[in-house]
Amino acid sequence: MTELATIRPIGAMRAEQIAQVEALEAALLDLPQVEVQTQHVFHAGLYGRTITMPPGAVLTGALIKRSTLLIVAGHCHMFGADGARILQGYHVLPASAGRKQAFHAIEATSMTMLFATTATTVEEAEREFTDEFDKLLSHQQRNDTTITGE
Repeated sequence: MTELATIRPIGAMRAEQIAQVEALEAALLDLPQVEVQTQHVFHAGLYGRTITMPPGAVLTGALIKRSTLLIVAGHCHMFGADGARILQGYHVLPASAGRKQAFHAIEATSMTMLFATTATTVEEAEREFTDEFDKLLSHQQRNDTTITGE
């Protein structure tokens, strides 16, 4: 049975930490890209987006401008405000605005970001959580969207 891990919130990152992730992001653009499907769900005033990284994949996130919950299930390295840490198992993490994280999947790892919103389209929701929406994988790769209307 999977146990919940101790909650250790993800804080806002300092400018130099964000610059480190941006440098990694620039270097990764020269490598073959991994295809990652994004699943979007709108339900009960919440927007959730889920991706699953295959083992060995390295991914950088967009600069997030609002607080969210981040759910991580799997085994990965995460670089964030408190440096690098290993996440293994199932984690529900309060995540502050002002972060641009990097992840390396040791095993297949799924991540879901959730926040309350009045957005009704993926484009509206993406513009709400980042100004880097044009860099998101959901603009370049496969998507699946569910809107329940509730």
